[in-house]
Amino acid sequence: MKVKFWGVRGSIASPGPKTVRYGGNTTCIEIRTDNNELIILDAGTGIFPLSQTLLSELPVTANVLITHSHWDHIQGLPFFIPNFIPGNTLRLHGSFDPVSGKGVEQVMSVQLQYSYFPVREAEMKARIEYVTLGPNQTFQLGSATVTPCLLNHPVINFGYRIDCNGKSVFFTGDHEPPYNIYEPSDEGFEEYQVFVDEKNLAIDAVLEGVDVLIADCSYTDAEYPAKKGWGHGTFSTSIQSARRAGAKVLYCTHHEPTRSDDALEVAFKDALDANATVTTELDVRLAREGDCYEF
Repeated sequence: MKVKFWGVRGSIASPGPKTVRYGGNTTCIEIRTDNNELIILDAGTGIFPLSQTLLSELPVTANVLITHSHWDHIQGLPFFIPNFIPGNTLRLHGSFDPVSGKGVEQVMSVQLQYSYFPVREAEMKARIEYVTLGPNQTFQLGSATVTPCLLNHPVINFGYRIDCNGKSVFFTGDHEPPYNIYEPSDEGFEEYQVFVDEKNLAIDAVLEGVDVLIADCSYTDAEYPAKKGWGHGTFSTSIQSARRAGAKVLYCTHHEPTRSDDALEVAFKDALDANATVTTELDVRLAREGDCYEF
């Protein structure tokens, strides 16, 4: 299996001289199975440069797995070049939205309103299909088995586990480890803690034995208290999650958009130092645009 990063910034694209080493595009990850089947995790601005490379292998069938519908994970979809070329297929997978009452099709329909984008969906030449998923409903994409797992973010967010020929990858999308919203002295604390413990155990069960974990590491430990409830993890929480899972490699991604590459490397080093006792058997890396990991 092959993993390639096309976008690793969170929240908003951040191009410029201070982000050139790790890249300024928002989330997009290319997965290739051993049979060269194409799976794309999220469709942030990084999907545009990815789509340019696909022009050499037309026609393509692109299975895009959307973790959630926040802009930085979907805003590249209208610019996915194969959509404009007959013979291609875009198959968009994602969750049902209980707020709007709609499935993953709204990810495209909202963006392609004529007020916001000059080309309507009906004018696109590729075949566009929609697959609305439920949590823990494992399904097959060619030779790969995909399991969506409901994680913790202010909207419905699926992490995806992809298994193929004995190899596995898990991508969290945006995820803040569940925590107790009550104080220990509050009446509801113990009851809610049962829910938190069960949720964390369920997430750990899906991650168990994964080879490569790609995780939301937006914040440092010092930054997190001011960001609690925003739906993002820290370097430390992701390192601990990878260690519990027995992962071989952890890629830290969703880099804070205001953090320069220099500052990112300092934060990463500090996190490794703070978690030195649990990283002895774990390969921890900063995700970087263009990086490719094959195993």
